[in-house]
Amino acid sequence: MKVVLTVVRYPLWLSWAGFLSMAIFRLPLMINKNITFYKLMGSGKNGTFDIVPDIQQWALIVCLKPGYTLPPAHEDLINSVYGKFIAGWYKFFRIQQWTVVLEAIEGHGLWDGKEVFGSLPKSTAYEGMIAVLTRATVRLSRLKNFWKHVASAAAPLSTTQGFIHSIGIGEVPWIKQATFSIWQSKQSMKNYAYQAHQHQAVIQKTRKENWYSEEMFVRFIVLESYGNLEAHNIVSPYLQNNLTAAATTNKD
Repeated sequence: MKVVLTVVRYPLWLSWAGFLSMAIFRLPLMINKNITFYKLMGSGKNGTFDIVPDIQQWALIVCLKPGYTLPPAHEDLINSVYGKFIAGWYKFFRIQQWTVVLEAIEGHGLWDGKEVFGSLPKSTAYEGMIAVLTRATVRLSRLKNFWKHVASAAAPLSTTQGFIHSIGIGEVPWIKQATFSIWQSKQSMKNYAYQAHQHQAVIQKTRKENWYSEEMFVRFIVLESYGNLEAHNIVSPYLQNNLTAAATTNKD
């Protein structure tokens, strides 16, 4: 299943437009026949779960119907996927945008009680550049423990070899939270997930104390990266190298 994630950044004085978009984008997305699932989300400040929201940065993720063909140009893609109203909104406010096109390949868990990315295997043989979405709904009774340990779990993230970029996103502040990260390879992602002591300690606590009422973990192949956010400049060189290596392997 193809997935499109767009992260936008407004000037500080236009932050109100980001808040407003969370409400008025819902109708055009609900009636959009090209998508099977969507979520409008805010962002945290430090690239992962964050108790302090970034009022300038907002995100939109959609799942596309099977067989849907994406245009190659960024502006055409935004117009085709999200519709004329949302594309016009982005253009009118001249906001910074970063859009990444993904293919869901592995995962487990539910989002709003559904397998929104389809029925995925828990693992595949793919080992190249990979994106990961980790999402959870935190139980109200566990909010204090959750936020107490977030910083220590995320601390090794940016210094892990093979890490490229991450953003913190969420549907409901403090309660429904997600981290989207991109890695040079599946192995580099696993090194962080399974070998970083702080991260592992927090994972064990989540299981023991039952922090989440719902959780999900999905991996994606990164197909395209467009835009003018810092994220695009960071991701694009790795994406090009990955696609070149894949093409060479397929040729051989």
